[in-house]
Amino acid sequence: MYYRMTVAGLERDLPICKVSDTLSIAGFVIFGDQELTVACARELLAKAPEYDYIITAEAKGIPLAHEMARQHGDAKYILARKGPKLYMRDIMDVAVHSITTAKEQHLYLDGADAALMKGKRILIVDDVISTGESLSALEALVEKAGGNICGRMSILAEGDAQDRPDLIYLEKLPLFHPDGTLMD
Repeated sequence: MYYRMTVAGLERDLPICKVSDTLSIAGFVIFGDQELTVACARELLAKAPEYDYIITAEAKGIPLAHEMARQHGDAKYILARKGPKLYMRDIMDVAVHSITTAKEQHLYLDGADAALMKGKRILIVDDVISTGESLSALEALVEKAGGNICGRMSILAEGDAQDRPDLIYLEKLPLFHPDGTLMD
């Protein structure tokens, strides 16, 4: 089962994926889809507020943040990692519960990146925002680092995220019953 949608002027067929006995979602993955990543980055930048740095969470937001930074001429973007790396120093972390992950995860921020964010305008970007858990974790990291959140953006908003007045996104992504039919 697939859900066909148009995003940034491009049509894509998204596989319907079972999350639970009562919920399925359309899987939206920009990994490897350079055409879609470039188009979405362009469309989001047209709507983006002024910012100093972009931050995203590992992993699906990486191509989007990279392409947005490239198109905007940014020398750097910031990445919250799912695990601490040996090269990271003075690490900050927060817990996160994502709709697509079965267990609690953490997001980790390198101290050098945290220092860059202090007092700066930070734009949070992700591919899809649904429950807002990953977004909340990124917000907590930015606040811990002393950054000022100037905007929240995603390619798609799913479920309750569609009603958030503080979220800028390109398209709505519906939720599905396990049989693949649209939820109201």
